[in-house]
Amino acid sequence: MSMNIGEAAKASGVSAKMIRHYESVGLFPEAARTESGYRQYTDKEVSTLRFVRQSRDLGFSIEQIRELLELWQDRKRPSRQVRALAQAHIEELDEKLEELQSMKATLEHLVHCCHGDDRPDCPIIDSLAQERSERERRPVGETGKSRRGTTGLRAGRRGRATA
Repeated sequence: MSMNIGEAAKASGVSAKMIRHYESVGLFPEAARTESGYRQYTDKEVSTLRFVRQSRDLGFSIEQIRELLELWQDRKRPSRQVRALAQAHIEELDEKLEELQSMKATLEHLVHCCHGDDRPDCPIIDSLAQERSERERRPVGETGKSRRGTTGLRAGRRGRATA
């Protein structure tokens, strides 16, 4: 049984736009086409789309999903490869959690320092306006914590690509 892209999107939970994107980046093979040019998908391809969606729901990157798909399709693969990939992803998630907790603590500190009244003085705005190198040398607040602590602003991501 074959489906058009709308039916495949509904059956898999992946939008038609994302299906086309996955095809364009080579994550998902281009669909067979009817004589009039409409994409056609089989149940097997819909299962693959579900696998991709569930992987994305867990935060895996496009490259990680590409690896997972290869492992999924290789029935002779050792499960340690899958486990290693998942463990590496857990470590990435832990780093992201630390970054988010640091951002939250910084914002909580800045909100605590802001009077939130009719005066124009605002430590939140002042901190956002500081040059990064200045923030790193002179953190906001009086707790004396480092840039990784609860004072000063810092980048939320470390330049990783997370497609």
